[in-house]
Amino acid sequence: MILDPEPTSPLPSPAARLRRVLEGPSIAVVPGCHDALGARLIAAAGFPAAFLSGYAVSAARLGLPDAGLVSYREMLDAGREACAATAIPVIGDADTGFGNPVNVRRTVAGYHQVGFACVMIEDQVFPKRCGYAAGLEVAPREEALTRLRAALEARDAIRRAGGDLLVIGRTDSRAAAGLEEALWRAEAFADLGADIVYFEAPASTAEMEALQRATRGVPTMLAQVEKPGRVFLTPKQAEAIGYRVLLLGVTLLNAVIKAQKEALALIARGEHPGPDRLMPFDELYDTVGFNAYYAMEKRYAP
Repeated sequence: MILDPEPTSPLPSPAARLRRVLEGPSIAVVPGCHDALGARLIAAAGFPAAFLSGYAVSAARLGLPDAGLVSYREMLDAGREACAATAIPVIGDADTGFGNPVNVRRTVAGYHQVGFACVMIEDQVFPKRCGYAAGLEVAPREEALTRLRAALEARDAIRRAGGDLLVIGRTDSRAAAGLEEALWRAEAFADLGADIVYFEAPASTAEMEALQRATRGVPTMLAQVEKPGRVFLTPKQAEAIGYRVLLLGVTLLNAVIKAQKEALALIARGEHPGPDRLMPFDELYDTVGFNAYYAMEKRYAP
């Protein structure tokens, strides 16, 4: 919760702020988070946007894998908290929309209501799973297009009502059905009107370049995963290919889990993580917001 933003003039909508990021002079590096504190830390580090990852929320809030187990309501609750914690735009992972096209429309409307700047809808079958997990399947073309069309129509209804929202069309068909199908879907998503197109798991820079040709100027997003054997580009390299967004969806989750496991292993041996692994106490208090809270207390002191 931002206790006292006190804007001097009305802020642009989250979607408008994200649109400015996409139109900026350089690629946007967007880390993923799983909670409000993560979103606030991303903003404090100077990043232009954050991504609320379904993978990360499922792992951190439920202790479960990204296999369609996290619900619409759980993602909505996590999104409400993350969006309220920061002024930077937050992109929401909406998986397959949590049901049929009517569910997709409800999901898009709900994500807008809690403050997301953008919603990502993918073409996997339900229950979906992480794009690198075993057993990945995508819905038939007609179903995938209908799902995205429902999301885009919900977006357009929001805009007609005076709101604003962006939609990412994501295809996981590279791993499930091959390169040709992935490029066909990416082009179809761009033609339908997706604001951003996301082709999961390209196997080479040549495939990334083919995506840019297929989408013909519609902004594209590249997700980087720290997995052996995957192409891992710098922001400059991704930008040179034509990407507008570079997503690091589970990097922070990985760092958090690794740090906790290392600290717990030390404690279990009768040791302590020590100052080299921990923030100074005053910095911890400031990071979680105590200094801002104390300032607010003084403002209302008798």
